[in-house]
Amino acid sequence: MNTAELLIRCLENEGVRYIFGLPGEENLHVLEALRDSPIQFITTRHEQGAAFMADVYGRLTGQAGVCLSTLGPGATNLMTGVADANLDGAPLVAITGQVGTDRMHIESHQYLDLVAMFAPVTKWNRQIVRPSNTPEIVRRAFKVAQTEKPGAVHIDLPENIAAMAAPGEPLSKGTLEKTYASFHSIQAAAEAIAQADNPLILVGNGAIRSNASEALTEFATRLNIPVANTFMGKGVIPYKHPLALWAVGLQQRDFISCGFDRTDLVIAIGYDLIEYSPKKWNPDGKVPIIHIHTNHAEIDSSYVPLAEVVGDISDSLREILERTDRSGKPESHILELRTEIRADYAQYANDESFPIKPQKIIYDLRRVMGEDDIVISDVGAHKMWMARHYHCDRPNTCLISNGFAAMGIAIPGAIAAKLVHPDRRIVAVTGDGGFMMNCQELETALRVGTPFVTLIFNDGGYGLIEWKQHNHFGHSAFIKFGNPDFVKFAESMGLKGYRVESAYDLIPTLKEALEQDVPAVIDCPVDYSENLRFTKRAGDLSCAI
Repeated sequence: MNTAELLIRCLENEGVRYIFGLPGEENLHVLEALRDSPIQFITTRHEQGAAFMADVYGRLTGQAGVCLSTLGPGATNLMTGVADANLDGAPLVAITGQVGTDRMHIESHQYLDLVAMFAPVTKWNRQIVRPSNTPEIVRRAFKVAQTEKPGAVHIDLPENIAAMAAPGEPLSKGTLEKTYASFHSIQAAAEAIAQADNPLILVGNGAIRSNASEALTEFATRLNIPVANTFMGKGVIPYKHPLALWAVGLQQRDFISCGFDRTDLVIAIGYDLIEYSPKKWNPDGKVPIIHIHTNHAEIDSSYVPLAEVVGDISDSLREILERTDRSGKPESHILELRTEIRADYAQYANDESFPIKPQKIIYDLRRVMGEDDIVISDVGAHKMWMARHYHCDRPNTCLISNGFAAMGIAIPGAIAAKLVHPDRRIVAVTGDGGFMMNCQELETALRVGTPFVTLIFNDGGYGLIEWKQHNHFGHSAFIKFGNPDFVKFAESMGLKGYRVESAYDLIPTLKEALEQDVPAVIDCPVDYSENLRFTKRAGDLSCAI
């Protein structure tokens, strides 16, 4: 057995089902070892797509997704998706080929110090230099990647080491016991919550990673405390729940901003600062905060908790609930926001204008998708509207990258989502800019049999940057581009292509596209003049509560 074969045995031991990547000269031995492995190697069309697939696989399953590249340009292509997983808290193991150790001391073709390069975008990384150390390195990689807060790790395998004889066996995975919060912190949190008149729950992706949805919904319901979620916390409480105030995280004022203005206690549950800076909702650092998470709070002058409840989130919520008495407390004034928020959402239900307003596109998409179906948003102006208007009944049914927020994630991510949940309907929501960054992976989707729908918000430019330019300078520059005929593009790849030509077309087109047994692409013109109208309304927003 050589090192590459031992590496694959270790990956099998970790329960790896898929490796996403590209073949290369320096990973030949790894590819050869995979020929007789139950692990399925999925050949992608670009290393960035491979990393995004591993990223979303890890986010949906909690088990590290694995991606593979060769050295040099292959490895640098991989880095964007690796960085995305790391900042979004998705477990990922990246494996790169490398020149032999006998060439590293001199200038060598395609050689870069990949351990140094990946260090800033991973939780941990190592190069395998002794074949016998392979089991330890792989076991540590998966343990680090999957331990809270999850993230990316990197293993670098030189080609001469990959070919060497390798004694050893995979290491036992063992089990990680839950940790529980201290009695003192639970009691302090319970007392603060009992005394607050207008508490507000801010819930983030950590609550989803910890499977705390049920406990959080019970906690909020019994204490009658309204809940706002981050972009990455969607679905942790059903959007139809009477206490749900939907998403917070836009870079400008919105209805939920009034709630933060009025609150006298923010209960941050599974909230990671990277999702939405506390300086946006607590700029003066004066709002009291309870931090409930599996990890201690990050240091930030606008986020200084009066109590940190660190341990299993579900257990912490139940323990606090048992000790919190809110009898005699009036209903929070913040709940009055529900009427305004829901009315704003519903006003686009029958809008017939064309090109279609982004709010209407998302309203109709929500009508077509089931409670367990999954949408994956790319990054751009549409992401802001998806965050604000696409609401979820269940966790991990609307995936938004809001840590690294990399364009191009939607289509590769949809492939991973379909592999994880082949029985669910999947829609990749993207702008025309993001679509063109990784549209080549639609061939991968066709080849591996993962049919899903790509819904393109087509405005012929980088709409989010245009929005920001107008906000800053009153005009835009350098943001327009041309597009191919997306219908013909899809058809040329053996896919189904559709073009929406009126507001009435979208729902029947979505329904038909979702029934196809091959990937489908829908070209939907969007009216992004709504962006500036929203900015104007947000600037004039007065809080009625």
